[in-house]
Amino acid sequence: MDVGVVIGSLIVGFVAGVLSGLMGVGGAVLTTPGIRFLGATPIAAVGSTVPAIIPGAIAGAWRFSKAGLVDWRLAGTCGVSGSVFAFGGAYVADLINAQWLMLMTAALVAVSGWRLLGSPERTTDDDAAYLGVSTVGLVAVGAAGGFFAGLFGVGGGIVMIPLFTGPLRMPARIAVATSLAAVAIFAVPSLLGHLWLGHIDWNYAGPLMVGTVPGARLGSGLTIGADEGVVRKRLAYLLLIVAVIYGGRELAEMLG
Repeated sequence: MDVGVVIGSLIVGFVAGVLSGLMGVGGAVLTTPGIRFLGATPIAAVGSTVPAIIPGAIAGAWRFSKAGLVDWRLAGTCGVSGSVFAFGGAYVADLINAQWLMLMTAALVAVSGWRLLGSPERTTDDDAAYLGVSTVGLVAVGAAGGFFAGLFGVGGGIVMIPLFTGPLRMPARIAVATSLAAVAIFAVPSLLGHLWLGHIDWNYAGPLMVGTVPGARLGSGLTIGADEGVVRKRLAYLLLIVAVIYGGRELAEMLG
């Protein structure tokens, strides 16, 4: 095992854990491009990030839950529906050219950031609208999050959070906390799918898992006391930056 890969993966895992706690996105928006830079193959970069999503999401969701920020009705409904579709996403990933999958991941991250940045400010009517969301709508959000979690090896939060804060009008901090709880649920079938298909390289996955947990605890602690507008903007800008770096690297490699 390469010592540089281990140390690099530990650092990437810690930073991704902070990101997952801050933003509720699972952290794979950083770990996937991170381990690609460390030398992972495209398909291993998708699959090897999934094991680290689970402990990081659990650690962050637990801390958010103690602060009363997790909406368990939403988390449970989205988590269960996402679980059904996560395995299907992992299966589809095996049928797609891996580098195109990387570019699609970058595009998904960019769209999520752009939508979150452009979402309107909350009004006094938003709490009523958020609390009145139908179960069917939650199932659809969870299904989308789960499918893309399995397909791209991400937590699914980059799909769910813009839907939570946009159409569902959920407060940003509750959206982050609830997304992370749902991610912890449907990351399990996503992991099983990638294990079955042989997408996981444990030289990267193991250190990522070790680094993620302390990072997630730190990130969730920072979000609990943060202003909602700050949470919304920092998530949007970070996703856009990651998308540009991520997509640019893959495109340069394909063209070069």
